[in-house]
This record gives sequence, structure tokens and C-alpha cells, in this order.
Amino acid sequence: QVQVVESGGGLVQPGGSLRLSCAASGSIFRLNTMDWYRQAPGKQREMVATLTSGGSTNYADYVKGRFTISKDNAKNTVYLQMNNLKAEDTAVYYCHVRATTNILRTAEAWGQGTQVTVSS
Repeated sequence: QVQVVESGGGLVQPGGSLRLSCAASGSIFRLNTMDWYRQAPGKQREMVATLTSGGSTNYADYVKGRFTISKDNAKNTVYLQMNNLKAEDTAVYYCHVRATTNILRTAEAWGQGTQVTVSS
């Protein structure tokens, strides 16, 4: 019903920037919430940032002031702008969306993940 595909990961030096993209597709009437999570090796998946359809945002303390979540409603795409990256930001980043479908049912989807590596 709903699918998401992430892109934009890669290798960056400490202090550098990356922008992740997450494109949602399928029978979408409305994207209700759009989140970014990450999972580092040996650690649990953790929430990074959340954006609601109304525009409210929430960030994990460890990314506040460095990461920005935004969306393009026309493209059903959510972005994560990551600045001043640190080695501890290294992880696989996952997009997660909750949506209302065209037949007014709820659906959610996870992306396949995109690797972000911060290293000199």
C-alpha cells in the first residue's frame, strides 16, 4: 500500500554535511507522520527526528541544532539535513512513515535503510 525509499547516505568527514531523502509512494491520501530512525552496530534503533502533517517537529537531544527534518508535500518526500556530523552519527538511517491511504485506512512503512559513515 505504501512504500518508502531512502537515498543520500555515504561517507563524510567529521564536521561535514549530508542530506537524506525519503520518497513515499503508493495509495497515499495523506502522510500523517514521517520519522527518521537510526541504528548503529550493536545498538538498538533510535528515533532521530519526527515531522507531523501539521508541521510539528521533534528531535532527539543528540541531534538538536545539527539536524533538520523537512518535507515536500507535492513529492511525498521527507528530508533529513545533517550538519556538523560526528563519528557517533555513524549508523544506518531508516525512514518510517504513517499514512492514510486513498481508501481511508492507516498504513505504515519502513525504508530499507541508508548507511551514513562519518570518518576521517
